[in-house]
Amino acid sequence: MANYHYDEAGNMAAYFLISVLAIVLIPLTLTAATSLTAKRPDDMAKGCQCKPCIDRRKQVIARSQGSIFRLKFTRKTTILLAGWSILGFLVYKAGNAESHNNKVYNPFEILDISTSATEKEIKSHFKKLSKLYHPDKVKATVNETVEQIANRFVDITKAYKSLTDETTRRNYELYGHPDGRQEVSMGIALPSWIIEGKNTIWVLGFYGLLIGGVLPAMVGRWWFGSRRKTKEGIEARTAEGFWKGLEEGSGISDVVKVFGSAFRYEGWVKSAGDLSRVDEAIEKSIGGEWKEMKKAVVNSDGEETAKRALTLLYAHFLRLDLGFKGLEQEQTTLLLQTPALLNALLNIATARSWLAPTLGVMRLHAYIMQALVPGKLMPPQAQFPGFDTEEVNRVLDSCGSLEIVDIGFKVIGERLVTPSSIVFLLVKLRVTESNARTSPSPSIDAKLAKKNDEIDEKFLNSRSEAEELQGDSAGWAHAPHWPGLRKPGWWLVLADDKSNRIVVPPLKIVDVPRSDPSRPRNYRCYKLQFQAPPNVGLFTWKVYFVSDTMIGGETCRGISLKIDDVSALVAEEQTPEDEISDPEEDTLAGQMAAMRGGSVKKTIVAEEDTEDESSTDDGDEGGDDDSSDSD
Repeated sequence: MANYHYDEAGNMAAYFLISVLAIVLIPLTLTAATSLTAKRPDDMAKGCQCKPCIDRRKQVIARSQGSIFRLKFTRKTTILLAGWSILGFLVYKAGNAESHNNKVYNPFEILDISTSATEKEIKSHFKKLSKLYHPDKVKATVNETVEQIANRFVDITKAYKSLTDETTRRNYELYGHPDGRQEVSMGIALPSWIIEGKNTIWVLGFYGLLIGGVLPAMVGRWWFGSRRKTKEGIEARTAEGFWKGLEEGSGISDVVKVFGSAFRYEGWVKSAGDLSRVDEAIEKSIGGEWKEMKKAVVNSDGEETAKRALTLLYAHFLRLDLGFKGLEQEQTTLLLQTPALLNALLNIATARSWLAPTLGVMRLHAYIMQALVPGKLMPPQAQFPGFDTEEVNRVLDSCGSLEIVDIGFKVIGERLVTPSSIVFLLVKLRVTESNARTSPSPSIDAKLAKKNDEIDEKFLNSRSEAEELQGDSAGWAHAPHWPGLRKPGWWLVLADDKSNRIVVPPLKIVDVPRSDPSRPRNYRCYKLQFQAPPNVGLFTWKVYFVSDTMIGGETCRGISLKIDDVSALVAEEQTPEDEISDPEEDTLAGQMAAMRGGSVKKTIVAEEDTEDESSTDDGDEGGDDDSSDSD
């Protein structure tokens, strides 16, 4: 029979809490430790090697990596430390708890003798213990009552009998106790006051609040919070503002105004200080343009948040010293949030197939990266302040420029492009030194050219948008004012500039390899898939390669796509299944086709049969003539 009792001391509840905390804390701690001890990028020597960029990369890595011995007390770190403190306390409490409920009965331990002792030694030792612990010979003290003295002597007597008395020993061997079968004690990890009648109303109220209030509130917060966000992770109201603010002819200045209003609903960080001095410095620098920008952005609810974000953003464009570490951290948080917002704005522009806003959003990436005021005409050297000509050339060589090796349209298995066919824009790119002269490509023998064509065909049949990288990529971009690590990238845009439309959503190109003449394929292939127009004709488009890191690092090339009719395919490109012959005249299909007025194939009669029939007829006529003559 089992005897259930509640956990008055809370010892058993500690084991339950230890298990729950360990399941939660161990994965979270491993994740945090992995981020703290993340391996430093081993390609720090690649890319821009100017001193400002090197110093900036060191600061970013030191800020992001941290150390186990120098913890940053973020909210996650504080929760982890509190959780491990509670876990340690519970382990200490459970380890020092005294529990005799399920203790195994051991008479040798009670008598304090060896398990190999003989019966004679057991009796002799019992007599010594009786003289020491008999209740008549032990006086009660402050630390030991008469009841405790009696219970101790009873335990000694039972242990002695379990080893010497036949009946008691049999009970010990069968049931593990000299008194025979014992009750099984089962503990419930709940204190007894939970089920007491006077506390029933409070317990029910707590469960009602937890299940009927807290749990629905958490689920509702998650549900409505997820509905408030778009798939890009921005507020739905921000996306709505993007949609309403962009127009078909919006240039980069208009894009900046639409983008500045995004922070009206995007909470990035609490205010870290006054920005009135910074606002005055911006107005002094760009004058009326700043007033017009604030008027366009700050015009509805959340204007203080939008104004603060716009001020920090233009302080970054003008490279102003904020003079306060808290403001610099706030600006860093704001800038690191801009790529996600720009990507959302770009998706809205491309969804409408507008070319001008799409290019404006793409170019804004580079202006934010280089901390220059968007829309102003300036030489590329403005991205290298304080650099002499030699240093600028060295930085340009280390960063490199995009070179288009080859570009063209391909259709798998076809030589011509037919209406509504699946077309691939295949581009072959590499990064070369900016000051290097473009040398003519070495002549390729027929065997190597055939191999390259086979590799291209295999790549076109794959699902990947980029060929497997061979060699080293371009490394880190020149971005001394960007508060993070950034590698150069480009957008591939196929557009019809005459109608201000993009033909297909753009493709983001990253990890373009550096030129290495020793490789047989000194480039990397990228592909953009789309469906050809349904009409026959010649379509003249443009291909834009827009850099997301360097201002002026943009390439544009014209390209034409000729759509031929299916009948233009040469005979060898048509399979026998494509040709349907006319039915024969003497078949059922031929008769039905003839009734409809269609063409049928005439049945050819053999000449030998015709000649035989003719000679037979002539012979018969000759026989008749002979008969008549004889008559």
